[in-house]
Amino acid sequence: MVALHTAIAIVLVVALIIKGRIDPVISLILGSLYLGLAGGVGFAGTVEAITTGFGGIMAEVGLLIGFGVLIGALLHSTGAFRRLVALLVQKVGSGRLPYALSSMLAVVMPSIYVDVQVVLAAPVARSASPFVGKVGLPVLASALGCGIFAGYVFVIPGLAAISIAGLLDIRLGDWLVYGVVIGLVTALVSTLLMRLLFAAGGFWKPETDEELDEAMAEQEAADRAYLTGEAGTAREALAQRESEAAAAEAKEGVRRLPLAVLMLPIVVPLLLIALGAFAELGGWSTTFIAFLGDANIALFLGLLGAYALSRASSGGEHTNEAMEDGFHTTGEILLITGVGGSLGAVIEATGLDSVLGDLFQADAGAPVVLSILLAWFIAAVLHLAIGSVSVAAITAAGIIAPILDSLTVSPIVIGLAIASGAMFALQVNSNFFWMFKSLLGLSTKGTLKTLTLVTSVASVVSLPLVMLAAVVL
Repeated sequence: MVALHTAIAIVLVVALIIKGRIDPVISLILGSLYLGLAGGVGFAGTVEAITTGFGGIMAEVGLLIGFGVLIGALLHSTGAFRRLVALLVQKVGSGRLPYALSSMLAVVMPSIYVDVQVVLAAPVARSASPFVGKVGLPVLASALGCGIFAGYVFVIPGLAAISIAGLLDIRLGDWLVYGVVIGLVTALVSTLLMRLLFAAGGFWKPETDEELDEAMAEQEAADRAYLTGEAGTAREALAQRESEAAAAEAKEGVRRLPLAVLMLPIVVPLLLIALGAFAELGGWSTTFIAFLGDANIALFLGLLGAYALSRASSGGEHTNEAMEDGFHTTGEILLITGVGGSLGAVIEATGLDSVLGDLFQADAGAPVVLSILLAWFIAAVLHLAIGSVSVAAITAAGIIAPILDSLTVSPIVIGLAIASGAMFALQVNSNFFWMFKSLLGLSTKGTLKTLTLVTSVASVVSLPLVMLAAVVL
Protein backbone atom coordinates (compact mmCIF):
# COMPACT_ATOMS: atom_id res chain seq x y z
CA MET A 1 0.00 0.00 0.00
CA VAL A 2 2.92 2.37 0.66
CA ALA A 3 4.04 2.07 -2.98
CA LEU A 4 0.47 2.71 -4.17
CA HIS A 5 0.03 5.80 -1.99
CA THR A 6 3.44 7.11 -3.14
CA ALA A 7 2.40 6.71 -6.79
CA ILE A 8 -0.94 8.44 -6.08
CA ALA A 9 0.83 11.35 -4.36
CA ILE A 10 3.21 11.90 -7.29
CA VAL A 11 0.37 11.69 -9.85
CA LEU A 12 -1.68 14.07 -7.68
CA VAL A 13 1.11 16.67 -7.64
CA VAL A 14 1.61 16.46 -11.40
CA ALA A 15 -2.16 16.66 -12.09
CA LEU A 16 -2.69 19.64 -9.78
CA ILE A 17 0.15 21.58 -11.41
CA ILE A 18 -0.53 20.72 -15.05
CA LYS A 19 -4.29 20.16 -15.21
CA GLY A 20 -5.46 22.22 -12.27
CA ARG A 21 -2.89 24.99 -12.83
CA ILE A 22 -2.25 25.08 -9.08
CA ASP A 23 0.99 26.69 -7.90
CA PRO A 24 3.77 24.08 -7.45
CA VAL A 25 4.36 25.03 -3.80
CA ILE A 26 0.70 24.41 -2.90
CA SER A 27 0.57 21.23 -5.01
CA LEU A 28 3.71 19.78 -3.39
CA ILE A 29 2.44 20.48 0.13
CA LEU A 30 -0.93 18.86 -0.68
CA GLY A 31 0.84 15.81 -2.10
CA SER A 32 3.05 15.60 0.99
CA LEU A 33 0.04 15.84 3.33
CA TYR A 34 -1.85 13.12 1.44
CA LEU A 35 1.09 10.72 1.41
CA GLY A 36 1.95 11.26 5.06
CA LEU A 37 -1.61 10.71 6.29
CA ALA A 38 -2.50 7.90 3.88
CA GLY A 39 0.88 6.19 4.26
CA GLY A 40 0.60 5.86 8.03
CA VAL A 41 3.17 8.48 9.03
CA GLY A 42 0.57 10.15 11.25
CA PHE A 43 -0.44 13.77 11.83
CA ALA A 44 2.58 14.78 13.92
CA GLY A 45 4.98 12.67 11.82
CA THR A 46 3.75 14.24 8.59
CA VAL A 47 4.23 17.79 9.87
CA GLU A 48 7.66 16.89 11.22
CA ALA A 49 8.71 15.29 7.90
CA ILE A 50 7.53 18.33 5.92
CA THR A 51 9.35 20.83 8.12
CA THR A 52 12.55 18.82 8.58
CA GLY A 53 12.60 17.99 4.88
CA PHE A 54 12.38 21.68 4.03
CA GLY A 55 15.03 22.61 6.57
CA GLY A 56 17.34 19.77 5.54
CA ILE A 57 17.31 20.79 1.90
CA MET A 58 17.86 24.44 2.79
CA ALA A 59 20.82 23.51 4.99
CA GLU A 60 22.26 21.44 2.16
CA VAL A 61 21.72 23.66 -0.88
CA GLY A 62 20.20 26.95 0.30
CA LEU A 63 23.43 28.95 0.25
CA LEU A 64 24.60 27.15 -2.90
CA ILE A 65 21.47 28.28 -4.72
CA GLY A 66 21.68 31.84 -3.44
CA PHE A 67 25.38 32.30 -4.15
CA GLY A 68 25.17 30.55 -7.52
CA VAL A 69 22.21 32.58 -8.77
CA LEU A 70 23.85 35.83 -7.67
CA ILE A 71 27.09 34.89 -9.44
CA GLY A 72 25.08 34.23 -12.59
CA ALA A 73 23.21 37.54 -12.32
CA LEU A 74 26.40 39.54 -11.76
CA LEU A 75 28.28 37.89 -14.62
CA HIS A 76 25.29 38.34 -16.89
CA SER A 77 25.37 42.07 -16.19
CA THR A 78 28.99 42.19 -17.38
CA GLY A 79 28.12 40.47 -20.67
CA ALA A 80 30.26 37.45 -19.75
CA PHE A 81 27.68 34.84 -20.75
CA ARG A 82 26.97 36.53 -24.07
CA ARG A 83 30.67 36.56 -24.87
CA LEU A 84 31.08 32.94 -23.72
CA VAL A 85 28.27 31.93 -26.07
CA ALA A 86 30.01 33.80 -28.88
CA LEU A 87 33.22 31.91 -28.19
CA LEU A 88 31.44 28.54 -28.07
CA VAL A 89 29.58 29.21 -31.31
CA GLN A 90 32.76 30.31 -33.07
CA LYS A 91 34.95 27.46 -31.80
CA VAL A 92 32.45 24.60 -31.66
CA GLY A 93 29.67 25.67 -34.00
CA SER A 94 25.97 25.87 -33.19
CA GLY A 95 25.33 22.36 -34.52
CA ARG A 96 27.77 20.73 -32.09
CA LEU A 97 27.03 23.02 -29.16
CA PRO A 98 24.57 20.67 -27.33
CA TYR A 99 27.04 17.76 -27.54
CA ALA A 100 29.94 19.92 -26.35
CA LEU A 101 27.91 21.14 -23.37
CA SER A 102 26.67 17.67 -22.46
CA SER A 103 30.09 15.98 -22.68
CA MET A 104 31.81 18.80 -20.80
CA LEU A 105 29.37 18.48 -17.89
CA ALA A 106 29.50 14.67 -17.92
CA VAL A 107 33.25 14.10 -18.13
CA VAL A 108 35.24 17.30 -17.66
CA MET A 109 33.30 18.73 -14.70
CA PRO A 110 31.50 15.93 -12.84
CA SER A 111 31.11 18.12 -9.76
CA ILE A 112 30.06 16.46 -6.53
CA TYR A 113 27.34 19.11 -6.27
CA VAL A 114 24.89 18.96 -9.17
CA ASP A 115 23.22 22.09 -7.78
CA VAL A 116 26.43 24.05 -8.36
CA GLN A 117 26.56 22.94 -11.97
CA VAL A 118 22.99 23.86 -12.84
CA VAL A 119 23.04 27.32 -11.27
CA LEU A 120 26.23 28.15 -13.15
CA ALA A 121 25.46 26.42 -16.47
CA ALA A 122 21.79 27.38 -16.86
CA PRO A 123 22.44 31.03 -17.87
CA VAL A 124 24.91 29.83 -20.51
CA ALA A 125 22.38 27.33 -21.88
CA ARG A 126 19.62 29.96 -22.04
CA SER A 127 21.86 32.51 -23.73
CA ALA A 128 23.11 29.97 -26.28
CA SER A 129 19.68 28.54 -27.15
CA PRO A 130 18.85 30.95 -30.03
CA PHE A 131 21.95 29.81 -31.93
CA VAL A 132 20.82 26.17 -31.92
CA GLY A 133 17.49 26.96 -33.60
CA LYS A 134 13.80 27.29 -32.76
CA VAL A 135 13.99 24.39 -30.34
CA GLY A 136 17.37 25.43 -28.98
CA LEU A 137 16.12 25.89 -25.41
CA PRO A 138 14.69 22.36 -24.94
CA VAL A 139 17.67 20.81 -26.74
CA LEU A 140 20.23 22.60 -24.57
CA ALA A 141 18.15 22.07 -21.42
CA SER A 142 18.11 18.35 -22.19
CA ALA A 143 21.85 18.35 -22.91
CA LEU A 144 22.47 20.11 -19.62
CA GLY A 145 20.28 17.68 -17.66
CA CYS A 146 21.70 14.45 -19.05
CA GLY A 147 25.28 15.76 -18.96
CA ILE A 148 25.05 16.68 -15.29
CA PHE A 149 23.49 13.40 -14.18
CA ALA A 150 25.50 11.08 -16.43
CA GLY A 151 28.59 12.56 -14.77
CA TYR A 152 26.99 12.49 -11.33
CA VAL A 153 26.19 8.75 -11.33
CA PHE A 154 28.95 7.32 -13.54
CA VAL A 155 32.04 9.54 -13.37
CA ILE A 156 34.32 10.04 -10.37
CA PRO A 157 34.10 12.37 -8.38
CA GLY A 158 30.32 12.40 -8.83
CA LEU A 159 28.74 11.91 -5.41
CA ALA A 160 26.46 9.05 -6.50
CA ALA A 161 29.36 7.27 -8.23
CA ILE A 162 31.63 7.58 -5.17
CA SER A 163 28.82 6.48 -2.82
CA ILE A 164 27.93 3.37 -4.82
CA ALA A 165 31.56 2.36 -5.22
CA GLY A 166 32.16 2.80 -1.49
CA LEU A 167 29.08 0.85 -0.38
CA LEU A 168 29.83 -2.04 -2.75
CA ASP A 169 33.57 -1.99 -1.94
CA ILE A 170 34.64 -1.22 -5.52
CA ARG A 171 38.03 0.36 -6.19
CA LEU A 172 37.54 3.85 -7.60
CA GLY A 173 40.20 3.25 -10.26
CA ASP A 174 38.30 0.20 -11.55
CA TRP A 175 35.01 2.10 -11.53
CA LEU A 176 36.52 5.10 -13.32
CA VAL A 177 37.54 3.07 -16.40
CA TYR A 178 33.99 1.92 -17.12
CA GLY A 179 32.18 4.93 -15.65
CA VAL A 180 33.85 7.51 -17.91
CA VAL A 181 33.04 5.54 -21.07
CA ILE A 182 29.43 4.79 -20.12
CA GLY A 183 28.86 8.34 -18.85
CA LEU A 184 30.18 10.00 -22.00
CA VAL A 185 28.37 7.68 -24.44
CA THR A 186 25.13 8.02 -22.46
CA ALA A 187 25.33 11.83 -22.50
CA LEU A 188 26.05 12.06 -26.24
CA VAL A 189 23.47 9.47 -27.38
CA SER A 190 20.75 10.88 -25.11
CA THR A 191 21.40 14.42 -26.36
CA LEU A 192 21.18 13.20 -29.96
CA LEU A 193 17.88 11.38 -29.35
CA MET A 194 16.33 14.40 -27.64
CA ARG A 195 17.46 16.68 -30.44
CA LEU A 196 15.85 14.39 -33.03
CA LEU A 197 12.63 14.34 -30.99
CA PHE A 198 12.37 18.13 -30.72
CA ALA A 199 13.43 18.66 -34.34
CA ALA A 200 10.55 16.44 -35.52
CA GLY A 201 8.18 19.24 -34.51
CA GLY A 202 4.93 19.38 -32.58
CA PHE A 203 6.33 18.19 -29.25
CA TRP A 204 7.67 21.48 -27.88
CA LYS A 205 5.21 24.37 -27.48
CA PRO A 206 6.89 27.57 -26.22
CA GLU A 207 3.61 29.16 -25.16
CA THR A 208 2.96 26.42 -22.57
CA ASP A 209 6.41 24.89 -22.07
CA GLU A 210 8.36 28.07 -21.30
CA GLU A 211 7.79 30.34 -18.30
CA LEU A 212 10.32 33.15 -18.15
CA ASP A 213 10.08 35.38 -15.08
CA GLU A 214 10.27 39.16 -15.44
CA ALA A 215 13.81 39.54 -14.15
CA MET A 216 15.14 36.79 -16.40
CA ALA A 217 13.30 38.22 -19.41
CA GLU A 218 14.83 41.65 -18.88
CA GLN A 219 18.31 40.17 -18.47
CA GLU A 220 18.12 38.16 -21.65
CA ALA A 221 16.40 40.67 -23.91
CA ALA A 222 19.77 41.81 -25.25
CA ASP A 223 20.86 38.23 -25.97
CA ARG A 224 17.84 37.65 -28.22
CA ALA A 225 18.01 41.05 -29.92
CA TYR A 226 20.20 39.73 -32.72
CA LEU A 227 17.27 37.67 -34.04
CA THR A 228 15.61 40.87 -35.28
CA GLY A 229 18.57 41.69 -37.51
CA GLU A 230 19.01 40.94 -41.19
CA ALA A 231 22.22 38.94 -40.93
CA GLY A 232 22.31 35.84 -43.10
CA THR A 233 23.76 33.45 -40.51
CA ALA A 234 23.87 33.09 -36.76
CA ARG A 235 27.60 33.86 -36.76
CA GLU A 236 27.12 37.04 -38.79
CA ALA A 237 24.28 38.09 -36.53
CA LEU A 238 26.38 37.33 -33.48
CA ALA A 239 29.30 39.39 -34.77
CA GLN A 240 26.89 42.24 -35.49
CA ARG A 241 25.39 41.96 -32.01
CA GLU A 242 28.81 41.85 -30.36
CA SER A 243 29.90 44.98 -32.22
CA GLU A 244 26.75 46.79 -31.13
CA ALA A 245 27.18 45.57 -27.54
CA ALA A 246 30.80 46.74 -27.39
CA ALA A 247 29.80 50.18 -28.68
CA ALA A 248 26.93 50.44 -26.18
CA GLU A 249 29.18 49.39 -23.31
CA ALA A 250 31.81 51.96 -24.29
CA LYS A 251 29.14 54.66 -24.45
CA GLU A 252 27.88 53.77 -20.95
CA GLY A 253 31.40 53.72 -19.54
CA VAL A 254 31.48 49.96 -18.98
CA ARG A 255 34.98 48.45 -18.92
CA ARG A 256 35.26 45.42 -21.20
CA LEU A 257 37.36 43.03 -19.12
CA PRO A 258 38.95 39.91 -20.67
CA LEU A 259 36.53 36.96 -20.84
CA ALA A 260 39.02 34.70 -19.06
CA VAL A 261 39.01 37.09 -16.10
CA LEU A 262 35.21 37.36 -16.05
CA MET A 263 34.84 33.55 -15.93
CA LEU A 264 37.09 33.20 -12.86
CA PRO A 265 34.12 33.38 -10.42
CA ILE A 266 32.84 30.16 -12.04
CA VAL A 267 36.13 28.39 -12.69
CA VAL A 268 37.77 29.03 -9.32
CA PRO A 269 34.90 27.57 -7.19
CA LEU A 270 34.80 24.43 -9.36
CA LEU A 271 38.58 24.01 -9.02
CA LEU A 272 38.38 24.47 -5.26
CA ILE A 273 35.56 21.91 -4.96
CA ALA A 274 37.52 19.46 -7.12
CA LEU A 275 40.65 20.07 -5.04
CA GLY A 276 38.78 19.24 -1.84
CA ALA A 277 37.25 16.09 -3.36
CA PHE A 278 40.48 14.69 -4.76
CA ALA A 279 42.44 15.61 -1.61
CA GLU A 280 39.96 13.61 0.46
CA LEU A 281 40.08 10.66 -1.95
CA GLY A 282 43.88 10.73 -2.00
CA GLY A 283 44.19 10.96 1.76
CA TRP A 284 46.21 14.20 1.74
CA SER A 285 43.45 16.59 2.75
CA THR A 286 43.93 19.10 5.56
CA THR A 287 41.39 21.16 7.47
CA PHE A 288 42.32 24.21 5.37
CA ILE A 289 41.92 22.34 2.07
CA ALA A 290 38.59 20.94 3.28
CA PHE A 291 37.52 24.48 4.21
CA LEU A 292 38.38 25.87 0.78
CA GLY A 293 36.86 22.82 -0.93
CA ASP A 294 33.52 23.19 0.84
CA ALA A 295 31.00 24.16 -1.86
CA ASN A 296 29.49 26.94 0.26
CA ILE A 297 32.87 28.59 0.86
CA ALA A 298 34.01 28.03 -2.73
CA LEU A 299 30.87 29.64 -4.16
CA PHE A 300 31.03 32.52 -1.68
CA LEU A 301 34.56 33.25 -2.86
CA GLY A 302 33.19 33.11 -6.40
CA LEU A 303 30.45 35.56 -5.41
CA LEU A 304 33.01 37.96 -3.95
CA GLY A 305 34.97 37.77 -7.19
CA ALA A 306 31.88 38.29 -9.34
CA TYR A 307 30.82 41.26 -7.24
CA ALA A 308 34.25 42.87 -7.49
CA LEU A 309 34.47 42.26 -11.25
CA SER A 310 30.96 43.60 -11.81
CA ARG A 311 31.75 46.80 -9.92
CA ALA A 312 35.02 47.18 -11.82
CA SER A 313 33.30 46.53 -15.15
CA SER A 314 29.79 47.96 -14.81
CA GLY A 315 29.96 50.26 -11.82
CA GLY A 316 28.06 50.26 -8.53
CA GLU A 317 24.60 51.08 -9.93
CA HIS A 318 24.53 48.27 -12.50
CA THR A 319 25.94 45.86 -9.93
CA ASN A 320 23.18 46.68 -7.44
CA GLU A 321 20.54 46.20 -10.14
CA ALA A 322 22.02 42.80 -11.01
CA MET A 323 21.99 41.81 -7.32
CA GLU A 324 18.31 42.80 -7.03
CA ASP A 325 17.44 40.68 -10.06
CA GLY A 326 19.34 37.79 -8.50
CA PHE A 327 17.48 38.15 -5.19
CA HIS A 328 14.16 38.15 -7.04
CA THR A 329 14.96 34.87 -8.78
CA THR A 330 16.52 33.26 -5.68
CA GLY A 331 13.41 33.62 -3.48
CA GLU A 332 11.18 31.62 -5.81
CA ILE A 333 13.78 28.91 -6.34
CA LEU A 334 14.46 28.48 -2.62
CA LEU A 335 10.79 28.07 -1.69
CA ILE A 336 10.02 25.52 -4.41
CA THR A 337 13.26 23.64 -3.77
CA GLY A 338 12.55 23.40 -0.03
CA VAL A 339 9.00 22.14 -0.53
CA GLY A 340 10.32 19.55 -2.99
CA GLY A 341 12.57 18.37 -0.16
CA SER A 342 9.51 18.12 2.10
CA LEU A 343 7.81 15.63 -0.23
CA GLY A 344 10.98 13.55 -0.41
CA ALA A 345 11.19 13.46 3.41
CA VAL A 346 7.57 12.30 3.72
CA ILE A 347 8.22 9.51 1.19
CA GLU A 348 11.28 8.42 3.16
CA ALA A 349 9.23 8.39 6.37
CA THR A 350 6.78 5.88 4.85
CA GLY A 351 9.51 3.17 4.75
CA LEU A 352 9.29 2.37 1.05
CA ASP A 353 12.97 1.33 0.94
CA SER A 354 12.40 -1.72 3.18
CA VAL A 355 9.66 -2.97 0.84
CA LEU A 356 12.07 -2.89 -2.09
CA GLY A 357 14.80 -4.55 0.01
CA ASP A 358 12.61 -7.62 0.56
CA LEU A 359 12.11 -7.86 -3.22
CA PHE A 360 15.83 -8.02 -4.00
CA GLN A 361 16.69 -10.50 -1.22
CA ALA A 362 14.44 -13.03 -2.94
CA ASP A 363 16.64 -12.77 -6.05
CA ALA A 364 19.92 -14.10 -4.61
CA GLY A 365 21.64 -16.42 -7.10
CA ALA A 366 19.65 -15.22 -10.12
CA PRO A 367 21.12 -15.05 -13.70
CA VAL A 368 23.32 -12.08 -14.65
CA VAL A 369 20.77 -10.25 -16.81
CA LEU A 370 18.02 -10.62 -14.22
CA SER A 371 20.33 -9.35 -11.46
CA ILE A 372 21.27 -6.30 -13.55
CA LEU A 373 17.63 -5.56 -14.39
CA LEU A 374 16.52 -5.92 -10.79
CA ALA A 375 19.33 -3.68 -9.49
CA TRP A 376 18.35 -1.10 -12.12
CA PHE A 377 14.65 -1.46 -11.26
CA ILE A 378 15.11 -1.01 -7.51
CA ALA A 379 17.25 2.11 -7.98
CA ALA A 380 14.75 3.50 -10.51
CA VAL A 381 11.74 2.92 -8.24
CA LEU A 382 13.58 4.42 -5.28
CA HIS A 383 14.40 7.50 -7.35
CA LEU A 384 10.81 7.85 -8.52
CA ALA A 385 9.64 7.59 -4.93
CA ILE A 386 12.30 9.54 -3.03
CA GLY A 387 13.17 12.15 -5.67
CA SER A 388 16.91 12.19 -4.97
CA VAL A 389 19.41 10.53 -7.31
CA SER A 390 22.07 10.23 -4.61
CA VAL A 391 19.67 8.94 -1.94
CA ALA A 392 18.19 6.41 -4.38
CA ALA A 393 21.67 5.21 -5.39
CA ILE A 394 22.90 5.00 -1.79
CA THR A 395 19.72 3.23 -0.60
CA ALA A 396 19.78 0.73 -3.48
CA ALA A 397 23.45 -0.01 -2.89
CA GLY A 398 22.73 -0.47 0.82
CA ILE A 399 19.92 -2.90 0.02
CA ILE A 400 22.04 -4.96 -2.37
CA ALA A 401 25.42 -4.89 -0.59
CA PRO A 402 24.56 -7.62 1.99
CA ILE A 403 23.75 -10.19 -0.74
CA LEU A 404 26.41 -9.09 -3.25
CA ASP A 405 28.56 -12.20 -2.66
CA SER A 406 25.67 -14.48 -3.59
CA LEU A 407 25.18 -12.87 -7.00
CA THR A 408 26.84 -14.29 -10.13
CA VAL A 409 27.78 -10.89 -11.52
CA SER A 410 30.68 -8.51 -10.87
CA PRO A 411 30.11 -5.86 -8.17
CA ILE A 412 31.15 -3.17 -10.69
CA VAL A 413 28.32 -4.22 -13.02
CA ILE A 414 25.77 -4.17 -10.20
CA GLY A 415 27.06 -0.76 -9.16
CA LEU A 416 26.78 0.58 -12.72
CA ALA A 417 23.25 -0.86 -12.96
CA ILE A 418 22.31 0.98 -9.76
CA ALA A 419 23.82 4.19 -11.19
CA SER A 420 21.83 3.74 -14.39
CA GLY A 421 18.55 3.15 -12.57
CA ALA A 422 19.06 5.96 -10.06
CA MET A 423 19.05 8.44 -12.96
CA PHE A 424 15.60 7.38 -14.22
CA ALA A 425 12.85 10.01 -14.58
CA LEU A 426 13.88 12.89 -12.35
CA GLN A 427 10.53 14.56 -11.64
CA VAL A 428 8.41 16.75 -9.37
CA ASN A 429 9.44 15.23 -6.02
CA SER A 430 13.05 16.30 -6.62
CA ASN A 431 14.25 19.69 -5.43
CA PHE A 432 16.60 19.74 -8.46
CA PHE A 433 13.53 19.58 -10.75
CA TRP A 434 12.30 22.92 -9.41
CA MET A 435 15.74 24.53 -9.51
CA PHE A 436 16.11 23.40 -13.13
CA LYS A 437 12.63 24.72 -14.01
CA SER A 438 13.19 28.15 -12.52
CA LEU A 439 16.78 28.67 -13.68
CA LEU A 440 16.01 27.72 -17.29
CA GLY A 441 12.70 29.58 -17.47
CA LEU A 442 10.56 26.50 -18.15
CA SER A 443 7.02 25.63 -17.10
CA THR A 444 6.36 22.44 -15.15
CA LYS A 445 5.22 20.77 -18.37
CA GLY A 446 8.35 21.98 -20.17
CA THR A 447 10.57 20.62 -17.40
CA LEU A 448 8.84 17.22 -17.65
CA LYS A 449 9.47 17.26 -21.41
CA THR A 450 13.16 18.04 -20.94
CA LEU A 451 14.66 17.00 -17.61
CA THR A 452 12.28 14.14 -16.77
CA LEU A 453 12.31 12.74 -20.28
CA VAL A 454 16.05 13.07 -20.90
CA THR A 455 16.96 11.42 -17.59
CA SER A 456 14.58 8.58 -18.50
CA VAL A 457 16.19 8.29 -21.93
CA ALA A 458 19.69 8.42 -20.44
CA SER A 459 18.81 5.73 -17.91
CA VAL A 460 17.48 3.42 -20.63
CA VAL A 461 20.38 4.19 -23.00
CA SER A 462 22.96 3.37 -20.32
CA LEU A 463 21.34 0.04 -19.36
CA PRO A 464 22.55 -1.95 -22.43
CA LEU A 465 25.99 -0.36 -21.96
CA VAL A 466 26.03 -1.80 -18.44
CA MET A 467 25.08 -5.20 -19.84
CA LEU A 468 27.92 -4.89 -22.34
CA ALA A 469 30.28 -4.17 -19.42
CA ALA A 470 29.04 -7.42 -17.82
CA VAL A 471 30.30 -9.33 -20.87
CA VAL A 472 33.76 -7.75 -20.49
CA LEU A 473 33.89 -8.35 -16.75
